[in-house]
Amino acid sequence: MKRYPLIADHGLVGDLQTCALISDEGVVDWFAAPRFDSPGIFSALLDHDRGGYFRLSLEAPDRETGAEVTTKQLYYPDTALLVTRFMSADGVGELIDWMPPDRTGRATDRHAILRVLRCTRGTVTFTLECRPRFGFGSNPHETHVDGRTAGFRAPGVSAFLQSNIPLEQDGPYDVHGRLTLHEGDVAGASFTVEGPEAKPPPLPRTGEAETALWDAVDFWQRWVRTAHYRGRWPDMVHRAAITLKLLTYLPTGAPIAAATLGLPELVGGERNWDYRYTWIRDGSLAVRALLDLGFVDEAAAFTGWLTDRVTDRASERSSVTGARPLQIMYRVDGDPWLPEEILTDFEGYRGSAPVRVGNAAADQLQLDIYGEALYALAQGRGRGPGLGLDTQPTHEGWQAVSAMLDWLAKSWDGPDEGIWETRGGRQDFTFSRVMSWVAFDRGLRLAEEFGRPAALDTWRAARDEIYAQVMHRGWSERRRALVQSYGGDVLDAALLLVPRSGLLSPTDPAWLSTLDAIERHLVHDSLVHRYDPGASPDGLRGAEGTFSLCTFLYVDALARAGRVRQARFTFEKMLTYANHVGLFAEEIGPSGEQLGNFPQAFTHLSLIMAASTLDDVLDGLHGVDGLDRPGASGTSGASGTSRASGAHAAGTTSWGPRAG
Repeated sequence: MKRYPLIADHGLVGDLQTCALISDEGVVDWFAAPRFDSPGIFSALLDHDRGGYFRLSLEAPDRETGAEVTTKQLYYPDTALLVTRFMSADGVGELIDWMPPDRTGRATDRHAILRVLRCTRGTVTFTLECRPRFGFGSNPHETHVDGRTAGFRAPGVSAFLQSNIPLEQDGPYDVHGRLTLHEGDVAGASFTVEGPEAKPPPLPRTGEAETALWDAVDFWQRWVRTAHYRGRWPDMVHRAAITLKLLTYLPTGAPIAAATLGLPELVGGERNWDYRYTWIRDGSLAVRALLDLGFVDEAAAFTGWLTDRVTDRASERSSVTGARPLQIMYRVDGDPWLPEEILTDFEGYRGSAPVRVGNAAADQLQLDIYGEALYALAQGRGRGPGLGLDTQPTHEGWQAVSAMLDWLAKSWDGPDEGIWETRGGRQDFTFSRVMSWVAFDRGLRLAEEFGRPAALDTWRAARDEIYAQVMHRGWSERRRALVQSYGGDVLDAALLLVPRSGLLSPTDPAWLSTLDAIERHLVHDSLVHRYDPGASPDGLRGAEGTFSLCTFLYVDALARAGRVRQARFTFEKMLTYANHVGLFAEEIGPSGEQLGNFPQAFTHLSLIMAASTLDDVLDGLHGVDGLDRPGASGTSGASGTSRASGAHAAGTTSWGPRAG
């Protein structure tokens, strides 16, 4: 067993309320319960000795002669069931891991990891080690073994290991076992988390595990079959969609940014954050990806959650003058309380400390989120429940949105921390202004479409002033490009969203010049850095890898600009950086390794968006209702020239018709 497997050496399983990472050696080394943002129970990825893990692995047939076991891990097609095969000279064993998916949508304390073993050839011996560490190892627990069941009790939580592998207690806290299987033999184990006073669940009867397995297979394959995607990359797009589903908390519809906390953007560095929360930005862009695939229910669930956050803050502002309409992130249940702490006893992944729990960035001012929120609420109108997907907004919902834009009209023209959550001080970030423009643009459209009362003159004046300001102060003559912040020359890959925003056409000369500058300075072998920390200090030490999100945004921008050959080459090349089961972390390191929290929702949703755009351009399709479809109906490869479609000729944009 490796002390610290590569971040990419993992698959993800989950039940739509929490999830686990399982290495290609059969080790559960990340699992938090009962929710994504709960304290870790298996956290060996953050500290091998103190974090805890649950291992089911094949023993080497002959350690003295150096005989080896090789492994291969894959997903059962179009599901979230993870298959790990162990191959040795004496036999082949197979491990299938999954979590029964939630079908009720009600929050629960009970969550189970199911693990089925099978010998497919010869003879194999499996070793079981279960070493839970509750509360990131801070909560001691009692362990009791009784036949086929081991019970673990810690303050506020109980857990049970059940297996037909003979179990023995190993010291005061842990359990181990060993079992030899011959061809055709099957064994299994389950680890179940329950409430504090729970009793062990009944032992499974013969055939129940197999029934549960095929029930989970049917659940996922039926869901994938509802996707509308008929493009060129179905395997990768479907895997990205399943990953987004796994990272969404079903009881509220809120997606988290990533499954983990503390995984480094640079091994040994300090850029180690907790991503197990719901960002307004990430969730809002996920709506577009979900609608592209036809997953209307999931998109509607998030816009409903977002509407609740907007209306909640509107009621708070009635007693707190000047309070911001939105926080940048929340817990999955909408709780805004995210204090940041450091796990001082944890050494971090391969020495990457500090390991942070919670996220102090929740208190930052990031003005771009209002544009992303209005984008989400406006884009899917007429498709389902919630402010953004209703035929008409509710009275309460519209009042909250109107009040939010009234606040933004007084607040947009000032420095903030920006999309990248820098900790080096506020700046006048160009992207924050671009998205403020989006907020007013979409707000005006909603007000006019539904005939709702609003300060239309104020909103229109703000929108037009922002446009003029961005094109004047956000433009660098030296770079011949839009830049990260006013008065500077630093480029920023976040601006790759400009053609989607509608502020500039994808073929506007100013935008094409910006795209060229980003390509010269931020793109390295098709991979894209978000910005240069050396040229724009962000308050943190060390460098970082390329951002996978930004690479997919680059593909999207290239395709919209008519540079289709270059876009497809970049997209196809980026897909080769996925791990062995099609998952992406946040970044790609200098040696091609995956870095940062894993898997990251933002990367997978941007993959879906890029694939949809690229497919439509390659097919020569025009926009559908003017929403998020590329405008180039004809292309000429990487030269950057194209025939503008009727949508662009008419002045519409990729995020919707331009107001006024």
